[in-house]
Amino acid sequence: MTQRPSVLFVCVHNAGKSQMAAAIMRLLAGGPVEVRSAGTEPDARVHDVSAEAAAELGADMSDQVPTRLHTAMLIDADRVVILGNEAKVASVPGMRAPIDTWVIPDPADRGIDGLERVRLMCDDIAERVRALLAGLTDPMDR
Repeated sequence: MTQRPSVLFVCVHNAGKSQMAAAIMRLLAGGPVEVRSAGTEPDARVHDVSAEAAAELGADMSDQVPTRLHTAMLIDADRVVILGNEAKVASVPGMRAPIDTWVIPDPADRGIDGLERVRLMCDDIAERVRALLAGLTDPMDR
């Protein structure tokens, strides 16, 4: 019996990008992947607009609460993905996963704000999650 692969999504506040990535992965994987998310400086709650954008794709963040990143999470993960450049995460002893960074362009830089801004980031994250999932579930990639 093969162990389920695990992925950890991290951002600073664990209230937007990492939560969207985790929700989309849970939706698309349907169970064969263990999914966690955390923040280096977590907010008190998930951003409403991020939850709304993820819900438009069918991903549910309604029961999620921002969580502080702990060393054990890094050690337990098969893949660690940092979303954005702001979160600083270093490898720790016992960690088997490389740390990947997804730089998510911010549409606010082009004058796009509000829900439309978050939709664009969510779509970008969803595309990246699909590619990651394909690699996690392809027996030749493990």
